Amino acid sequence: MERVILHSDANSFYASVECAKNPSIRDKPVAVCGDPEARHGIVLTKNEHAKKFGIKTGEAIWQAKNKCPQLVVVPPDYNTYVEVSRRMRQIYESYTDMVEAFGLDENWMDISATNITMADGVRIANEIRERVKKELGITVSVGVSFNKVFAKLGSDYKKPDAVTVITQENFRKIVWPLPVSDLIYVGPHTTVKLMNMGILTIGQLANTDTETLRRRFGVNGVMLKAFSMGLDNSRVMQSDEKEVIKSIGNSSTPPHDIKTPTEAKSMIYVLSESVAARLRENGFRAKCVSISVRDTDLRCAGCQRTLVRATRLSGDIARTAFEMFMEKYASFLPLRSMGVSCTSLVRDDAPEQLDIFGECMKAHREEDLEEAIDGLRGRFGHQVVRRGIVMFDSAFSEINPKEEQTIHPVAFLRDECIRYKVPAENRETAAT
Repeated sequence: MERVILHSDANSFYASVECAKNPSIRDKPVAVCGDPEARHGIVLTKNEHAKKFGIKTGEAIWQAKNKCPQLVVVPPDYNTYVEVSRRMRQIYESYTDMVEAFGLDENWMDISATNITMADGVRIANEIRERVKKELGITVSVGVSFNKVFAKLGSDYKKPDAVTVITQENFRKIVWPLPVSDLIYVGPHTTVKLMNMGILTIGQLANTDTETLRRRFGVNGVMLKAFSMGLDNSRVMQSDEKEVIKSIGNSSTPPHDIKTPTEAKSMIYVLSESVAARLRENGFRAKCVSISVRDTDLRCAGCQRTLVRATRLSGDIARTAFEMFMEKYASFLPLRSMGVSCTSLVRDDAPEQLDIFGECMKAHREEDLEEAIDGLRGRFGHQVVRRGIVMFDSAFSEINPKEEQTIHPVAFLRDECIRYKVPAENRETAAT
């Protein structure tokens, strides 16, 4: 039986919610922007009227207002966005219990059942579209397809307030002419690499030799080819099913530029304490530490390092991150922002190799201390206990990135790409 998968994507979500809250701005160009006083003054999202002026997500407010002097700028109201997202999910869950979120504004739905056809999927998609508009005052675009990848492509294909159907019969006509960057998990760096190989469209990716892609991208290359051919078998998670956490990280833009190695070290410790606390909260240790930097020209760079022993200690994470920074990015100063994240996560109750020098016992004592600090901060606030390194600059010592944590789940990329059915002559390659 062919699956029927929907992907619903709220159009210009933040801006649409703001216009629903305040109908007087609905017909004006609107942009939801960060706080300029905290140096987060960029466009987070914009409505359709603002898009007509060429306003882009990520550009500075002053740039947007140069393009559109009459632009209405509103601050984000995350609590309201979360509530509207919850109410959208309630609508989706009235059709199926298999609803998987992909951010606040996107959801997959598996409505497959006996005698459900693609035509039924289109009918339900239109019904959902009308209900969201009537009940929440915003619009969604919905893709209907036989897998998750093409359902998401469908919701992106026509906006706003539209339904697009991608079937076994028409996907080559609709999907293959699209830019390869439209395919999920083909990010900017992968796009450049594919373009350097002469692969500009999804169709060209589908027709590239599997072994060539495997040599260039590893198993991810095989997975992307499978996606382009409509061979995505990943399931839609049930509404109450928790996603697998693959990385935990934080980044922050401080109130002023990071100008010296000492300031960079302070910021790294602030971020590392947050990451370590999140590791402990979620029951993980990390075997790999990554850092990212963004300079004052908004150029980004990053690197990672594998640890000898998995850790959930802020000191271990910070020392590794600072070593990488001094080796690779000290010349980038001044910096606008920094990030620290941990990957290669293992459960904190996983078997641990002991050593003859007592380092494991020392680490466990330090963990007990950091857990005690977690408890104090939970009762009396984050600033009740602070490291000396973060207090030399009051602007940095007040930062609490833990309240803006980023925990990255695996939406449907669950290391299953070796199970995708690539062409017969390449199946052995895909399984390596």
